[in-house]
Amino acid sequence: MIKFTPILLAILYALAMYKFSAWRTARELDAKSSELADPGLKRLTDQMAAALDLERIRVHIYEIEPVNGLAAPDGRIFLTRGFYNKYRQGEVTSDEMASVIAHELGHVALGHSRRRMIDFSGQNALRTALMMVIGRFVPFVGPMIANFLVTLLAARLSRSDEYEADAYASALLVKSGIGTAPQKSLFKKLETLTGAHGAAVPAWIMSHPKTHERIAAIEKLEARWDAVAQT
Repeated sequence: MIKFTPILLAILYALAMYKFSAWRTARELDAKSSELADPGLKRLTDQMAAALDLERIRVHIYEIEPVNGLAAPDGRIFLTRGFYNKYRQGEVTSDEMASVIAHELGHVALGHSRRRMIDFSGQNALRTALMMVIGRFVPFVGPMIANFLVTLLAARLSRSDEYEADAYASALLVKSGIGTAPQKSLFKKLETLTGAHGAAVPAWIMSHPKTHERIAAIEKLEARWDAVAQT
C-alpha cells in the first residue's frame, strides 16, 4: 500500500485541482468579460453560424491586454481586449479575427477546452508523483527531471490540439465563404502582435507549432480538398 501512496495522493490532488481550476477560471471570466457587440465581426460570425446551422455565435471580450483568444471549459469563446484593440487599430482585419474565433470554436467542438483543464490538473498531479518517486533516487535533481518530463508531455499534447483546431477552423472558414487566406496571414503576424519571438526555443518544447508548420498543414488540407473536388 505504501508504494502506491504517491499515486493515490496524485489522483486526489488532480481531482481537487480540477475542481478548483474550473471554479477559478469561471469566476475570473465572469468578472472580467462582456459580450462583444461589433457589427463587422457579427456579420462574419453570422456566416459561420449559418455554416454550422446555429442561431448565433456569441463572442466575449476578456478585459486583459495580452493578445490572445481562448475557449472556456463551459464552451464560451473569448477575445482579449488587447487582441480586439489590434483589430480596432487596423493591425488585424475582421476576416483574421474571424479565423481566431473559428479556431477557438474548434477547441470547443473537439473537446479541447474542457480536456485542457483536466490535463492541466493531471499534469500537476503527475509532476508531484514524479517528484516524489524520482526524488527518492536523485534527491537534488529529481524535481528538475520531473518538471522537464511533464513540460515535454504538455507541449506535445498542446501542439496536437492546435493542429486539430486549425484544421477545424480551415474547414469552417471555407464552408462559410471566408476562406483560409486570413487564417494564414494572421499566423504570419502573431509573433509581432504578441511580442513572442521564440526562435531560440526548440520546436518540440513549444506549446504551439511553428508558424510555417501550421501554414503548411493548412495548405496540405487545401490540396486534399482540391483533389477531392476534381474527382
